[in-house]
Amino acid sequence: MRWLEGDVALVTGGASGIGRAVVDRYVEEGARVVVADISPEGLAEVKDRHGDSVATVITDVRDFEQNRAAVRTAVEVYGRLDVLVANAGVGDGFAEVADLDPSTIDAAFAQVMDINVKALIVGAKAALPELVRTRGSIVVTLSNSSFWPDGGGVLYIASKHAALGAMRQLAHEFAPHVRVNAVAPGATRTDISRPEVLGEAAKGPRTPAHIDPSDKASAVASTTPLAIFAEPADHAAAYVLAGSRSQASAMTGTVIESDGGLGVRGLRRTRGGDDLPERLRASGEGCQESVN
Repeated sequence: MRWLEGDVALVTGGASGIGRAVVDRYVEEGARVVVADISPEGLAEVKDRHGDSVATVITDVRDFEQNRAAVRTAVEVYGRLDVLVANAGVGDGFAEVADLDPSTIDAAFAQVMDINVKALIVGAKAALPELVRTRGSIVVTLSNSSFWPDGGGVLYIASKHAALGAMRQLAHEFAPHVRVNAVAPGATRTDISRPEVLGEAAKGPRTPAHIDPSDKASAVASTTPLAIFAEPADHAAAYVLAGSRSQASAMTGTVIESDGGLGVRGLRRTRGGDDLPERLRASGEGCQESVN
């Protein structure tokens, strides 16, 4: 049986990137999905792909009433709401304090914190009555930047640390009626937007000197033990697990870190097994070739 069979989910920021991959996988796992996003074009693409398995609604996730309208769509179209995937987010282009124009800080701070933190809170508030009724769950998109520095600039890092705290508090407040968990993806091939007001301060990450700056994939992969620059779909199964009533009934306040193994990155080496196949062959223990 599929893990989300018969469930109804609401995915914010579901028209692109990780949110789009979550929508695709949720439908595959048997869910019907309301996709909330600010992009009409992206929503039309999702609708064309999935037909009656999805309903779409243009939503500014910062606004409580628009979140409530998205929840109402789920109930009116599909009769219930079982999972809220609070995924919508915005980056800051790795803007560092030394490069920020003081006149832009207020506007940039407000946009990043409103979308990455406030939207989680008002979305949870809007969905809470229906989720209590179904004993449902919330799945929050966090980030490796909820735990580590330098995965963005100071505004993004602050917002993702704050979102981690908000997720934990919601898990406490809503227990035992609604489970609240999170997925923390690492670097992923997405075109996350950033506040235009940041301008030239948001230049993107500085590439280490030993990496060709034109080879972003290699630069990112070099930082992770699994040597991976993830695709959005690489994280989707974690959202299925966190949202599944049958498979994760004992989980709340839990973060699934889908970040290529950053927590086991070494001080001397990013990863300890780069030469493992060669060492095994030299010792006569086999491992003649890799099997995928």
